[in-house]
Amino acid sequence: MKKLTGAILASALSLSVALTGCSQRSDSGSVTQESVKPAENAATTATAANGPKKRITVYSATADKPVQEVYRQIANDYIKENPNVEVDLQFPGSEYENIMKVKMAANDMPDIFDTHGWAVIRYGTYLADLKDQPWVPQLTDTIKDVVTDKSGKVHALVLSEAKDGLTYNADLLKKYNIDVPKTFDELMAAAEKLKSESKGEVTPFYFSGIDDWMIGQFFDYFATSLLISPKQNEAQALLDNKMDWNKWNQLPEKFLEMYKKGFMNKDVLTAKYSDLSGLFAQGKVAFTLLGPSFADEVHKVNPNLKIGFMPVPSMVAGDEPNFSGGERLTMGASKDSKNLEEAKKLVAYFAKPDNMAKFANVTKLPPGLKGVTAKHEFTEYYDKYASIRVFPYFDRVYLPNGMWDVLCKSGSALLGGQITPQQYSDKMKQEVERLRKK
Repeated sequence: MKKLTGAILASALSLSVALTGCSQRSDSGSVTQESVKPAENAATTATAANGPKKRITVYSATADKPVQEVYRQIANDYIKENPNVEVDLQFPGSEYENIMKVKMAANDMPDIFDTHGWAVIRYGTYLADLKDQPWVPQLTDTIKDVVTDKSGKVHALVLSEAKDGLTYNADLLKKYNIDVPKTFDELMAAAEKLKSESKGEVTPFYFSGIDDWMIGQFFDYFATSLLISPKQNEAQALLDNKMDWNKWNQLPEKFLEMYKKGFMNKDVLTAKYSDLSGLFAQGKVAFTLLGPSFADEVHKVNPNLKIGFMPVPSMVAGDEPNFSGGERLTMGASKDSKNLEEAKKLVAYFAKPDNMAKFANVTKLPPGLKGVTAKHEFTEYYDKYASIRVFPYFDRVYLPNGMWDVLCKSGSALLGGQITPQQYSDKMKQEVERLRKK
């Protein structure tokens, strides 16, 4: 297990936002948000008029500021109704997964945490069973089995379901007379046209080496298109650990080709995810390999920009596009929480239809519960592509725990000239075999 330095952990935890019922602005009476240091949190027990407060720590993997703000709004509302509770929201960003690994090893989990796709497989033994909660009967048909194990244990509330494809600047595609690509070859042709006809003003794709999950996303998406989605596929071979990893070569070869042809930002290794919204809003980026949850940030800069959403193009002749899906944002409760019942109440509060709708509207994703009405500009795309197949994320089904980091880091090393496509494939084979033996 990768060890996290104290400096990184302290940096991540410094993003904590503590929300307290008694911290109000005198001019409005609204709850203010106050950043506090972990040491101060640990050393101080807030008190209400009726005694000590119950402090509930909530960790989320989201890096999107508008989504974080929805968490804050709902938590603020909850503590107004429950002044004996303090909610500590923490958003560690790109270090989320590493911090969770450290906490699992120390058996020191937050009261509530985001399972980010691993509710059953990775976090199952750390989570309380929520099957008796009032919102469970409303779990959607597409997500219920994802967060429920064979014994019937329900591991988490799914705030938003993932239905991931490519988000694109619809105005740019219209300007350059480009149809929405259905195949990888069509996607590359669109990239060439955008680059050449804009004389380099438009960068077809944006990736970040700092937030290298964006690079990992390419390999996770297109691994499904190459190896799983086609009728003749490698699904069983992967499950049986009999995959010929030379077949992986095509993915790093194509990714490196995109880089060499100038189809992605030149500063990819030092670029940050946080810069994407501004560049996209200015019409300098055409495609992103992620869902449209950053749309609100784009529209703050350019309210009139038309943003589109599409499935992941196919890579094999005769195949069709697909979506990658599963859990996106979730709330699971630690079985060892000292305030488990209060944690369950907070999760149930987030599960209220109005609150679920807030997440659907800000993430631009389908809610994990039935009976939630969402109204946002991407509803038309979900309706348009309702019949498109949705596959579970490639790494969550076909790779052992720990391989996501390999996807991301190897992709960055490939662009940095440290490894070749063949060495990337060799690394995949080596790490899959090593991790399966654990």
